[in-house]
Amino acid sequence: MSHPVQSLQSRGQVRALVRESWQRSMDALASPEVAGAPVVWEGRELEEFRRSHPLAAVMPVIQQLLIQPSHDTGLLVAVGDEHGRLLWVEGDAAARRHGELINFAQGADWSEMAAGTSAPGTALVLGRGVQIRGEEHFNPAVHSWSCTAVPLHDPDSGGILGIIDITGGIDAVGANTLPLVQATVAAAEAQLRIQRLERRAAEPRRSRISGAPPSSAKPLYRDSLQILGRDQGVLHLAGQALALSERHTEILAMLALHPAGLTAEELTGMVYPEGTSLTSIRAEMVRLRKLLHRHGPSLVPESRPYRLPRTLVVDAGQVLSYLDRGAHRLALNIYKGAVLPRSEAPALGELRNRVGLLLREAILGDASADVVLAYLQLPEAADDVEAWRGALRLLPPRSPRRAAVVAHLEALEA
Repeated sequence: MSHPVQSLQSRGQVRALVRESWQRSMDALASPEVAGAPVVWEGRELEEFRRSHPLAAVMPVIQQLLIQPSHDTGLLVAVGDEHGRLLWVEGDAAARRHGELINFAQGADWSEMAAGTSAPGTALVLGRGVQIRGEEHFNPAVHSWSCTAVPLHDPDSGGILGIIDITGGIDAVGANTLPLVQATVAAAEAQLRIQRLERRAAEPRRSRISGAPPSSAKPLYRDSLQILGRDQGVLHLAGQALALSERHTEILAMLALHPAGLTAEELTGMVYPEGTSLTSIRAEMVRLRKLLHRHGPSLVPESRPYRLPRTLVVDAGQVLSYLDRGAHRLALNIYKGAVLPRSEAPALGELRNRVGLLLREAILGDASADVVLAYLQLPEAADDVEAWRGALRLLPPRSPRRAAVVAHLEALEA
């Protein structure tokens, strides 16, 4: 029996973004029938993750603009994290019961890699708002549903914090639905920005009175370290951007990418040339701790082994994670250039080569013409003859963009 995917294809009724999503889904899943949106969190674990996620701070906005108006409409409102895992699913009571039959419920993973084509998962891959109608879903069990989803971005770093989705019948993809979700996302991002400004303004006074912010304060930030396309790292910590020295960037990146911790010997081998004594890493750790004590006390590394007390997102690590999930476009959106191009640290050199090579292979091996052309805008792709030839093969014969590609190839081959 042919899958409805093939039926739609035979009738010429498949949108390009859906066809490409189906291909990613087929690469990740054995068959459409196994695209079952597995539950990854339940009970206390889900509650703890929701409480620690920055989107918890803007749920009142989403509640007012989308969730409350959705009652008795047959629609569901879902809010998920940056990996497509649903944290909240609210709305019409009957629709929630029906949604649970296909695991459209809080704690379930609706990324493309787990559930196939759907608005939440595909919007995260593309980095923009998406509507998926009925049979456009990869899993036949979801063909009676339609959905609209829009990613929500961090106001400071620009990274994706999560997704807001409306799911239900045909009304879920109505003409006004996408603008409504986009407006809600914009309001939530603005509210998050305001809350951060207010907290920054209140922190000096709070510190004078109590010495620390209250533990009940909702998290507003996803702290991160940016090391792509720059010679020195930038640490985004509690909404503040802190420029680091090259050595401190190298050390912090290694600690963030090895959350279980590193011994002094292991860290020295990753950061310094062979034969460097352990006193060098210990001296740098003293200086790094002093810096973080001033600007980010909650991130001061522990000792024996050296490790960070909490998660620090590294942009290069995000790129690798998205590539593992087949989200090439999203990986490319994050990728700003090579990892610390001037760093001579052994482990950073290995990371640089790995990220660059895997990104190139993924883009050239399994991406659309638009994604390949975006990749070619990177400095490291300017002289990549194979990549430019690949773009030429993907472009339709009458595409107006072929001329520029041909001219660049002729210049490279001259």
